[in-house]
Amino acid sequence: MAKLRGPDFISLQVRDFAASRAFYTERLGLAVDRRFDTEDFVLFDTNSIPFALAAAKVNLDEAPQPGWGVSLWLDCDDVDALHDALAAAGVTIITPPYDGPFGRTFVFADPDGYRITANENPWDRFPLGGLQQQ
Repeated sequence: MAKLRGPDFISLQVRDFAASRAFYTERLGLAVDRRFDTEDFVLFDTNSIPFALAAAKVNLDEAPQPGWGVSLWLDCDDVDALHDALAAAGVTIITPPYDGPFGRTFVFADPDGYRITANENPWDRFPLGGLQQQ
């Protein structure tokens, strides 16, 4: 029997492709995989699961919030610094930084209103032994 192994690719459909591309590259600092960079699609050079933007193929204005019911978390090496930079740039912060069960975390909105969680993964510091008490 076939077995699913987990997420392999994530892509967000966006209203204004150029504005969203600029947000993810300039504000969030994601590098573009130049092999997949067209006028209506961009793939970012991410570390584990490929992440992309595509021009909307449906009317996103008919959705109460794009991505409703889906949680998208992006790994971050310094949640507080990213939060401060985004807040200073006027990006909507949904939930300010806090320490949770999955590490330092905060939630912000991208130009389309997708809610993105930036997460400073504690397992990056303790890869195989799990979290250790300090």
